[in-house]
Amino acid sequence: MDHYPDAVLFDRDGTLISDVPYNGDPGEVRLMPGAREVVRLLRAHGVRTGVVTNQSGIGRGLLTRAQVDAVNARVEVLLGRFGTWQVCPHHPDDGCPCRKPSPTMVLNACEELNARPERTYFIGDIEADVKAALAAGVTPILVPTPVTLPDEVDRAPHTAPDLRAAVAMVL
Repeated sequence: MDHYPDAVLFDRDGTLISDVPYNGDPGEVRLMPGAREVVRLLRAHGVRTGVVTNQSGIGRGLLTRAQVDAVNARVEVLLGRFGTWQVCPHHPDDGCPCRKPSPTMVLNACEELNARPERTYFIGDIEADVKAALAAGVTPILVPTPVTLPDEVDRAPHTAPDLRAAVAMVL
């Protein structure tokens, strides 16, 4: 089993679920294509999974933490339990230590999952995900969406056209 990674971390919005800006409604949660299949496949191979997400809607006063937690709970209803949820609730201007592209939440997720950063992957859809992974010593895989900027794709060390292809790179 040593050739499998210790863990795969996922961004939430635009990676595991469709990006609905500042979503506080569990009824609006829609899985990205392949999400259920890839999470199931990773777990079947004994790979730990976690979610690392910026939720600035809380800091902006657009969402409550309870609404974010309800959306996260809906994600777990659809995909099963994740070993860790790392959520930054701060406004981008707060200067907090946790908001991606800071590596803090990625490192905390590795610690909670007992995963070595060098044997962990982080799959996300924007450059903040890539930068957080690199700063934490984790391998990033960018899965671009229509909101991903072309130069972010060009700068990413690893890209995949979708979640299935991203997970195929790690197993």
